[in-house]
Amino acid sequence: MRIKRGVTSHKRHKRLLELARGYRGGRSKLVKEARQAIIHAGADAYRGRKEKKRQMRSLWITRINGALSQHNISYSQFIGKLKSKKINLDRKILSQIAIEDPQAFENLVKKVV
Repeated sequence: MRIKRGVTSHKRHKRLLELARGYRGGRSKLVKEARQAIIHAGADAYRGRKEKKRQMRSLWITRINGALSQHNISYSQFIGKLKSKKINLDRKILSQIAIEDPQAFENLVKKVV
């Protein structure tokens, strides 16, 4: 008896095209192009999730450095002294303190220096 696969392939194609909704041109209409577009989009998204973490850390460091420039201390010296005094604040929290509460940040700098 012959096995017909129309239902299976139609379901697979439908799922692919659903994932490719919003893509331009044949990438959202043609199965082969949609498959390639989804694979590349997934790779870009994966890479982007890793890159986002790097960019955020860079932003925090820039904010901390900007806040420290008023106190005439460099970022690397500040971080080194924080570590030596065993003050465990990560860069995200330090940048939030620098932006939202400059007085508390100033007190922290005085404590470290």
